[in-house]
Amino acid sequence: MTDKIATLNIPGQDSVELPIYSGTLGPDVIDVGALTKRGMFTYDPGFVSTAACESKITFIDGDKGILLHRGYPIDQLATQAEYLEVCYLLLYGELPTQAQKEEFVETIRYHTMVHDQINNLFKGFRRDAHPMAIMCGVVGALSAFYHDSLDINDEKHREIAAFRLIAKIPTLAAMSYKYSIGQPFMYPDNNLDYAENFLHMMFGNPCEDSNINPVIAKAMDKIFTLHADHEQNASTSTVRLAGSTGANPFACIASGIAALWGPSHGGANEAVLSMLEEIGDVSRIDEFVAKAKDKNDPFRLMGFGHRVYKNFDPRAKVMKETADDVLKELGITDDPLLEIAKRLEEIALEDEYFIEKKLYPNVDFYSGIILKAIGIPTSMFTVIFAVGRTVGWVAHWNEMIGDKSRIGRPRQLYTGEPKRDMPAIDKR
Repeated sequence: MTDKIATLNIPGQDSVELPIYSGTLGPDVIDVGALTKRGMFTYDPGFVSTAACESKITFIDGDKGILLHRGYPIDQLATQAEYLEVCYLLLYGELPTQAQKEEFVETIRYHTMVHDQINNLFKGFRRDAHPMAIMCGVVGALSAFYHDSLDINDEKHREIAAFRLIAKIPTLAAMSYKYSIGQPFMYPDNNLDYAENFLHMMFGNPCEDSNINPVIAKAMDKIFTLHADHEQNASTSTVRLAGSTGANPFACIASGIAALWGPSHGGANEAVLSMLEEIGDVSRIDEFVAKAKDKNDPFRLMGFGHRVYKNFDPRAKVMKETADDVLKELGITDDPLLEIAKRLEEIALEDEYFIEKKLYPNVDFYSGIILKAIGIPTSMFTVIFAVGRTVGWVAHWNEMIGDKSRIGRPRQLYTGEPKRDMPAIDKR
């Protein structure tokens, strides 16, 4: 795996040789494990220069705008495959044959219902609870209902847990929404595909048959696909860290949901809508663009640029086309927030400031537009992100357990008080 060595010169000590590893793609990686024998370790706030694991699932080259799942470009997967095919790919490493796809789809369909007693958990939440708060609690509680798949060292148990999570989290997400608006829960409909079923459970009611618009269902399927995995991001790393302790899969995925909730991570598309509401009117766009260009102004345009992608977000082109299809299908021409969004998009693609700094609209910008257009409330945006990302979390968790990874234990640079003796209370 390596035939290269880096030599590190340490003042006052002999130099230390560190092996250099090369992956299939991406930069070489220096193994710094030998430093611990010297009583030293590296300092890397945010882990931006640290590879904490070896993985075969997803590759990102942010400078070139590349995102690959098991080697396949994300734009090809989003336009030529269905979400559950991508799930199969992430879990098993290869795209399914027709027979494998049919079996996998049927298996997920079989697991979409949740235990009836889970309904009681929702009664413990206030009606106005944020759906992500509900998801954190209810997903973690699944381990109390499915005891037969908690042996993480059993490959079959891990597979059953994966099926259950991919199948049931859309059901729980829709239940979270229904509970917040006081409507009855909708049972899954096994005659519908994955995205159609989610929309049925979100917007259907027991009094009439659901009528799912195929354009909207296709858009939802693409949203799930484009969010399926994104390498070692904050929530995936959280799932891996929790999983390294031997925690059960439901608890690990709940930890990922909690991490995703942050506005700097999964809450970005929710922040886009908040920004549009703050701008309020097309006539104020120039004012806010000027604020965004002002280095001394804390205002930032949400949904433009990306921490990882220094060129463009490869998911954004597919999401833009999907947004255009949805707006055309729904005939939306007079929504003030969407009008602001479209104008901001035009500016970002034409203005020299945005072009020079490569602040292109990203996947969060367009997904926020789509979700707003189809009537999904802002509080549910991150929940839908979690639905799509569940398979990525599960794939990484399963890979880590299968590799028998050691427990995660980051180190620190301690800058507190040195050792001191405790004074008596009257001397403090």
